[in-house]
Amino acid sequence: MPAHKKRNISCGLFAALFCLLLSGAAIAASSPTQQVPNGGKNMSRAALAEKKQLERFGNARSPLEATDPDFAEMRDRLIWGEVAWHGSLDAKMQELITLVVLTASQTLDGFAPHVGAALQVGATPEEIKEAMYQCAPYIGFPKTEKALRLVNEVFREKRIPLPVASQKTVTEDDRFMQGVKVQKSIFGAAIDAMHKSTPQNQRHLLRDMLSAFCFGDVYTRKGLDLRTREILTFCIISSLGGCESQVKSHVQGNVNVGNTKENLIDALTCCLPYIGFPRTLNALGCVNAVIPEN
Repeated sequence: MPAHKKRNISCGLFAALFCLLLSGAAIAASSPTQQVPNGGKNMSRAALAEKKQLERFGNARSPLEATDPDFAEMRDRLIWGEVAWHGSLDAKMQELITLVVLTASQTLDGFAPHVGAALQVGATPEEIKEAMYQCAPYIGFPKTEKALRLVNEVFREKRIPLPVASQKTVTEDDRFMQGVKVQKSIFGAAIDAMHKSTPQNQRHLLRDMLSAFCFGDVYTRKGLDLRTREILTFCIISSLGGCESQVKSHVQGNVNVGNTKENLIDALTCCLPYIGFPRTLNALGCVNAVIPEN
């Protein structure tokens, strides 16, 4: 090959490589910064995380920053630099979701700061208590009580009077009837069909206790509206794992009470750092099964 052609090919290859390096440098330079809604303004994940942590926790810092700084950085930049800035749910809803997910998972070492954070972003003591009570039908009383003790400790530290105002609305005489009414508002005619088809020896579980306790004693309470209770229930059940049938039912229930697919995906985004990818993706699969993408 003539020498001048070799030189032309070499120059062309060099120019292409130079452009590739420039584009790579541009990508690398831009990667730490993301466009974030609600005031993020092209801040780095580190700056976003710092801003959000100051809003929720003040100057408090995790001991992990001293012993495991790399791990603390991964955690904080994911939760506070990304998740907390994402989506359609406000800070109060994010914190209520975090509280019920930590309760359902019984990962309570970092629970108390989130009680304070929930108060900081506008949740009332009654709303926090109602979010805890919402857990009881799905995880049982002992696990719920364990989290409630931590809530009460925070309330005492902050001089919040206990007990908070009762949000009860039903009586012994009407708790079953009112529970069925709420069930039907969420799940429709399927409730009548379920009651009729339930074998006699299972009615105390699938009809009497489920309707009267879960939906009568709990769902009818004031303090949280039905949309909030249903999205919290979706998060609680998703956190447990192995409950895909119930998750799908409550995906449809959320749709029926006015929550959107976007709301559910954003709720799962809040759950992710606390329950991990397998359970998050299983629940996302349930969402997609009930509400397919267009």
